[in-house]
Amino acid sequence: MTARTADPQNQPADAIAVVVVTYSSGTTLDSFLDSLPQATKRPVDVVVADNGSTDGAPERAADRPGVRLLPTGSNLGYGRAANLGVAVTDAEWVVVANPDVVWRDGSLDELLAAAERWPRAGSLGPLIRTPGGDVYPSARELPSLGRGIGHAVFSRWWPTNPWTVRYRQERAVAGERVAGWLSGSCLLLRRDAFDSVSGFDPEFFMYFEDVELGRRLAEAGWLNVYVPSAEVLHVGSHSTSRHAREMSAEHHRSAYRYLSHRYPGARWWPVRVALRLGLLARRRLTPQLSDTGLAARLTARLREHTRRITS
Repeated sequence: MTARTADPQNQPADAIAVVVVTYSSGTTLDSFLDSLPQATKRPVDVVVADNGSTDGAPERAADRPGVRLLPTGSNLGYGRAANLGVAVTDAEWVVVANPDVVWRDGSLDELLAAAERWPRAGSLGPLIRTPGGDVYPSARELPSLGRGIGHAVFSRWWPTNPWTVRYRQERAVAGERVAGWLSGSCLLLRRDAFDSVSGFDPEFFMYFEDVELGRRLAEAGWLNVYVPSAEVLHVGSHSTSRHAREMSAEHHRSAYRYLSHRYPGARWWPVRVALRLGLLARRRLTPQLSDTGLAARLTARLREHTRRITS
């Protein structure tokens, strides 16, 4: 049987588009699609934006009713593939998700109900559980110099440090709330809001594309709303786990790219240099890094520079 490729279709007016980005995702994609019908009572148009899988999973998925395959031609990264998937849909609401998500009953309808309560919500994210049952901190503050550096340096050895606790919002008030950004592993997006900021920034191959999206949505006047009454299970990355070293390098590159976007211009040049060097050192020396006194001094110096150029 030949898999159907994505073409514009006439969908019911209340249909939700679901864009799932794949890269040899294996059986996780099957679990994603198996659980999706229980997540909503509304019709769903699924687009599998595939970045060059070699395991046959996207083709197998496209044999299902309501699922279309969009080959991107190569591994374009998460954000660029998601943008292409969204572009072939006309739905007012679009879900962008990883294939290693399993939907809980009614979870997508819960997100849609919350959207009615938050008319300025540009993105809405569910509570995300790990396979062990823990709640993943998926609704966080935007990284700043102090929080970002403190979290990056101390989180591995001192998980309850004040920078990480503040950034991850682990002690935030329970219930629906506005966040700085929401995890891109499962996002409900208002199409008007997504289009108003031109979607995900294509400069980000993987990691921080969701942080950057949250920042730009907020700057455009939209809200990023965390909805813990909606729940999904994130079973863990199947494809990236096979390329841990490369993904670690990409994570650090994306962190620098995000912070350089947030702190542009000549006056922030010394900060960007320090960030680049610090992130490079962290990537290379993380297993051996233990001088928390040095890290604290670096944080203090960057804060002092920030105070001087903003005063």
